[in-house]
Amino acid sequence: MNDWAAPLIASALFAFLSPGMVVQMPGKNHPVDFLNMKTSLPSIFVHAVLYGLLLILFFVVLHIHLYV
Repeated sequence: MNDWAAPLIASALFAFLSPGMVVQMPGKNHPVDFLNMKTSLPSIFVHAVLYGLLLILFFVVLHIHLYV
């Protein structure tokens, strides 16, 4: 049995937290911009930190597993 939780959660978070895809924090003109398809260095840094923190939450703190 393979544990598919790690690649599925990591892929979903990567797609959702890509700067400018759904949400951009910080935005160019506002603290949060939605669906603007643009990015900046501060936004890339904030999204990378959030991505890492959410991965730690799911895998280290919550011990999420999905066996298929």
